[in-house]
Amino acid sequence: MPAPPTTVGEARLALVLFSGEADMKWLRILKPGFRHCFTAIESGPRWIIYNPLSHQTEIIVIEPDDFFRLVDGYKKQGLRMVSWVTKSAPLNPAPWAPYTCVEAIKRVLGIHAYRVATPWNLYNFLKKYND
Repeated sequence: MPAPPTTVGEARLALVLFSGEADMKWLRILKPGFRHCFTAIESGPRWIIYNPLSHQTEIIVIEPDDFFRLVDGYKKQGLRMVSWVTKSAPLNPAPWAPYTCVEAIKRVLGIHAYRVATPWNLYNFLKKYND
């Protein structure tokens, strides 16, 4: 029998990945190695890859065995990774900010931190407050 769907607000393990790829020239002003971020979120036995890009958002469901091979591939590509347990965000609206990969990931993780605006800021925030 399949596992029941997770409920809203339920804590889930997430893996936040940071890349130095910059397809758009203006992204090159960001710190090398920290020009884009995306996340993998545990959902029962599967993982969901949530990749907010400038032109669209990719959402991919990954089976457990494939996920660990994918993570190994990300490591070989030199991506940085930080684990995080999602939290219920405060009920007040998130601080206003332009839609970026960082803002999208902060919403998924339950983070309301207006000073976290770049992938490098997010990486440091996650490392500092990781439980």
